[in-house]
Amino acid sequence: MQFKHPEILYFLFLLVIPILVHLFQLRKFKIEYFTNVKLLKELSIQTRKSSKIKKYLLLATRLLLLTALIIAFAQPFFAAKDSKSKNNELYVILDNSFSMQAKGQKGELLKRAVQDLLEKTPENVQLSIVTNSEEFWNTSIKNIQKELQNLSYSAIPFSLENALTKVKSHNSNNQKDIVIITDAIGLKTQSLANVSENTKTYFVIPEAEKLENIAIDSVFVAQSLENFYEIGVNVSSNFEEEKSIPVSMFNNESLIAKAILKLNKRKQTLSFTIPKAEFNGYITLNDNSLAFDNTFYFSISKPSKVNVLSIGENEKSTFLSKIYTQPDFNYQNVTINALDYSKIPNQDAIILNELDNIPLAMHTNLKKFIEKGGNLVFIPSVKNDLQNINSFLANFGNLQFVNLQNQDKKITKINFANPLFANVFEKKISNFQYPSVKQSFGVKSSASQAITYEDQTGFLNSIFKNSGAVFIFSAPINKENSNFQNSPLIVPTFYKMGSINDKNGVKFETIGNSQSVLVPAVLSKDEVVSIKNNSEEFIPMQQIMDDKVKISCGDNPKKAGNYEIVQYKKSVGTLSFNYDRKESALTSPSSESIDQINQIDSLESFFDTIEIERTDNQIWKWFLIFTLIFLFLEILIQKFIK
Repeated sequence: MQFKHPEILYFLFLLVIPILVHLFQLRKFKIEYFTNVKLLKELSIQTRKSSKIKKYLLLATRLLLLTALIIAFAQPFFAAKDSKSKNNELYVILDNSFSMQAKGQKGELLKRAVQDLLEKTPENVQLSIVTNSEEFWNTSIKNIQKELQNLSYSAIPFSLENALTKVKSHNSNNQKDIVIITDAIGLKTQSLANVSENTKTYFVIPEAEKLENIAIDSVFVAQSLENFYEIGVNVSSNFEEEKSIPVSMFNNESLIAKAILKLNKRKQTLSFTIPKAEFNGYITLNDNSLAFDNTFYFSISKPSKVNVLSIGENEKSTFLSKIYTQPDFNYQNVTINALDYSKIPNQDAIILNELDNIPLAMHTNLKKFIEKGGNLVFIPSVKNDLQNINSFLANFGNLQFVNLQNQDKKITKINFANPLFANVFEKKISNFQYPSVKQSFGVKSSASQAITYEDQTGFLNSIFKNSGAVFIFSAPINKENSNFQNSPLIVPTFYKMGSINDKNGVKFETIGNSQSVLVPAVLSKDEVVSIKNNSEEFIPMQQIMDDKVKISCGDNPKKAGNYEIVQYKKSVGTLSFNYDRKESALTSPSSESIDQINQIDSLESFFDTIEIERTDNQIWKWFLIFTLIFLFLEILIQKFIK
């Protein structure tokens, strides 16, 4: 037991006073006996004995009364179990990502979490709240009540690492309590390794009643016919039982197609056929779980031909003319001596087909061509000078050729994750007929490998730079050196390399992960383009590039939808934005992750715990009660004991 004012205990010396008074009252008197008073003598002896007991009882109660009163004024207490943390700053990390739309026993997880914050947090507690999209620093729950009640779901997926970084950057010196409210989907506990020793973390993990969900993952052109597009819709679900879901397609706000999707697999593809024309709409379905991933926005530009220019010998370019055919492509092959450099900016894709030497003028022109969103395919020649090749490739990234190798190599692996092969194959192929090469260059690069040799080196490497793309073969693919031209891979590979930034394909962006987009527009020095629809408008980052504008949207817009690109009240293009689908997979957190964190039942238990562990147990009130009890006992003694 400790005392807040221990100096008051010196007053305990005052207990000597009632003792002295008591001794004075108990002094002995001389006894004188009279005759014929025998009865009075016996009564006197009895009275004197009871009076003596009464005085001892009064002395005891008065001593205890004074002792209790003095100790009460000294304010005794028992020290808190965790007194060092009583001044910790409180931070609440609140996950408001779309997975928190899932429903628990008391409604949507986010809304329930906000309600608990408002109800369970004491009004006098100062705290900071960090969400995926907003921060409230050094405030009270009462001051931000309306903001929390109006808190919307964020398109930014929950990242514990990012949230902890925000907390750390705000003030890294003081001790902290961090309460993390999240459904723990995709939780990476490695982020906690960098938490300061002065910081205590607590996890409140609300649970959804049902983890079943359906999501539209992507949309693509499965096939381009003469007058129609066959649109593929990738859908994922985790329903255990077979279920039928209606799916609708809208162009602008007009319903143009409807289908029934029978869910019997984790991943499925649904097909729609639409006219080959400009499209600006969305596909939607309904389920009783997460709503954000039920609609997918996309656009298709007015059909136009893709311009492909091949530079090389005519006899080595015959196979290209069979791939890039009308009506989808305008294909032309020229020799290096007949090349008109002024035609380069008008192309969508350029193929350097086994040129023995690459002129310096071509270095500059093709670098600018890539910066403006063009595609470049480089096929080496066995006669290439390494210094000439590497000087050219240095314009596009960290990729260098080394010595020519006279060794047969089989081409054995396709990287299906590479953007080149996105939505090309319905399923992954592992046992295709392996093409091979006789001679190839060694490659030193960290670039992504689209197609790989059996020794895990790259046959086809890809570099995505700005809005353009560069594809680099490590070996000549003429028929004398390789049978790749006879492989089934030749057509989809070159078709996609010519049209990976296809102006006729499906276009959409992911909010927060959108790439730079080139828009055909001529702007004056102080002019800007804006992006807007009926509910939102913003000005993106932009860079003027001759007759085009490169725009980057960053974390904008806040809502998914179809948007117009506007230049002074005139529409110069469209963009479609969708929410990131990372939050679609509703899965319970792994037991391994849960074991590594300090999980608590609720916010209420958190505040109760810190109040018990960090609040001193004040017991001076008990001593005041004892004082009153002893006072009452003294009154009783005075009244009833004679």
